[in-house]
Amino acid sequence: MALLQANIYSNVLEMEVLMDVILPQRTEKKIGTASKGQLTDVPVMYLLHGMGGNHSVWQRRTSIERYVADLGLAVIMPSTDLGWYTDTTYDMKYWTFISEELPEICHELFPQLTTKREKTFAVGLSMGGYGALKLGLARPENFGAVASLSGAVDLAGRVEDLLALRGKAYWEGIFGPLEKVPGSVNDPMYLLKQLVDEKKQAPKIYLCCGEEDMLLHANKNMAAALEKNQLEYQFETGPGNHNWIFWDAWIQKVLAWLPLD
Repeated sequence: MALLQANIYSNVLEMEVLMDVILPQRTEKKIGTASKGQLTDVPVMYLLHGMGGNHSVWQRRTSIERYVADLGLAVIMPSTDLGWYTDTTYDMKYWTFISEELPEICHELFPQLTTKREKTFAVGLSMGGYGALKLGLARPENFGAVASLSGAVDLAGRVEDLLALRGKAYWEGIFGPLEKVPGSVNDPMYLLKQLVDEKKQAPKIYLCCGEEDMLLHANKNMAAALEKNQLEYQFETGPGNHNWIFWDAWIQKVLAWLPLD
């Protein structure tokens, strides 16, 4: 595998953005670090960070590079600040960046990446879990599968979860008046309804959350909505809280679940 740190300029955000990139590279070594993978039409996973994280946090807190070494999978880990993968009220268009501009930049810089929907994935934790599910529901034509680890996936129905983390002024800087989030493009439940109403092909969806995690109820609510709408999904829980012990273990389950074959 090759590990790269890229400094890219976002025309959408009008700023420099950092991202870590893991790319398959054919190597042969005798010390247990050989890797394999095709060098064209490479499956790609956009791996999103949570609040307080950045482009490097998955590398520092998990063994993601080792976990994907034999999968032939490219991993794109961008820094998106505290923008919640949303076009904010303070005019920072993080949603436009992550859903439109970033894939274009990645395909320009790394032409070996696949352009096929069925081989393109979005995965994230917490805030990034919200972002990954949002990508899957709002841009289903671009993603074959999405996975959320401990995600804030019932944003509108669990406003108390948000206010337990930061004050109202912060959240309204991101989303606008909180009472207007339900039924908006920032509400995953609304995006799910819109996808179903428009009869679009949904990606495969994976949700997981620790049994001691404050976001467990939000994930149960989303799983119930996916079940009601008969979408293809998998929801699992297990011992754990909102921390890297849980995410390091469960990202391995996510990688095993991804339709890479």
